[in-house]
Amino acid sequence: MQHRLAHRVGRSSQATPAAVDKPQSASHTEFLTLPRPTTISSRSRRLPRKEAGFQLGKVQAGLEPSGWKPFDEIGAGTRELRIGDAKGIFRVMYIAKFEEAVYVLHCFQKKTQTTSKQDKDIAAARYRAVVSARKGKK
Repeated sequence: MQHRLAHRVGRSSQATPAAVDKPQSASHTEFLTLPRPTTISSRSRRLPRKEAGFQLGKVQAGLEPSGWKPFDEIGAGTRELRIGDAKGIFRVMYIAKFEEAVYVLHCFQKKTQTTSKQDKDIAAARYRAVVSARKGKK
């Protein structure tokens, strides 16, 4: 099953509900803040932004990404990519249960062992926006 990343849906020729456009563009902006290479480095170790993109590419292709866990407290089918690096620990929360797209809900750097309430609330609000926008399309 092929998926498209949700932050690209707003740029396609398909009309998307306004309620979903804002969370999608926000998660895309967060994704772009993940560290990226500043110099040419070893290809054996990807930096967080490239690793997140690589793993989301696997999800789009219908494959299992590495380093993920279910995060159903946000909503049914939510998953969390876990990416570790010398610069820190990063998370990408997404939904891949819908046929039309992979919805990236939230990207962030973890500062503590547990996921903060603020990060959970952001992902949950975006999850609800995706679900309600999909209901409006039917």
